[in-house]
Amino acid sequence: MASHDHHHPDYHHHDHTHHDGDSATKSWVGPDGRVYHSHDGLAPHSHEPIYSPGFFSRRAPPLLSRDFNERAFTVGIGGPVGTGKTALMLALCKFLRDKYSLAAVTNDIFTKEDGEFLMKNGALPKERIRAVETGPHAAICEDISINLGPLEELSNLFKADILLCESGGDNLAANFSRELADYIIYIIDVSGGDKIPRKGGPGISKTDLAPAVGADLAVMERDALKMREGGPFCLCSVWLRQYLHLLDLSMKEPGII
Repeated sequence: MASHDHHHPDYHHHDHTHHDGDSATKSWVGPDGRVYHSHDGLAPHSHEPIYSPGFFSRRAPPLLSRDFNERAFTVGIGGPVGTGKTALMLALCKFLRDKYSLAAVTNDIFTKEDGEFLMKNGALPKERIRAVETGPHAAICEDISINLGPLEELSNLFKADILLCESGGDNLAANFSRELADYIIYIIDVSGGDKIPRKGGPGISKTDLAPAVGADLAVMERDALKMREGGPFCLCSVWLRQYLHLLDLSMKEPGII
């Protein structure tokens, strides 16, 4: 499992304006050489091919100037389907709820299953959980409005200290917009094979299953260190409640793990 902080590069605008009827779309070249644009209220994004998983040292920093009275500190939890995002949400809720005012938003494409799972297992009072059915939208990066609404509502209703936002099942290239998440955790699991870190998957969970699926944790740790360039990650099993205290510390002071 990894805490990581990149989505959009630190943009240096070289504006090019394209007019289409009454609308105008501005594009610019980011420091990674890719052309970015923003339109229809979407967050800045590029449609150019991505040739690498990026670099931890070039990740976009948190938006320190944003108003935390409008929306509390928000933790984004992402990763492919079945890696343990909802299990981590449940564990974090139980671990942190006595110390902080919490609320949670879950994303599913066509169901509300993950939110219902949290409610059924008593993660938080039901009124503090929102299950968002996103449809086929990039609801954590390009079109974040569907998540911002319930997060801001929960933040104001319950004077939240921390908001947890779980993405729907994503591919390895998906990540949270910095306009949505202040702190980002991305999860992969060992059952996907020990080659995932070197293919760009930055974190490792379900380590207790490694012997059953023939995954070599030493290989995964080696490759994660290389791909993360020294950035924080940890090998853990959420069901064994490993490292939850480190996540708590890391959210207070990013980079501690």
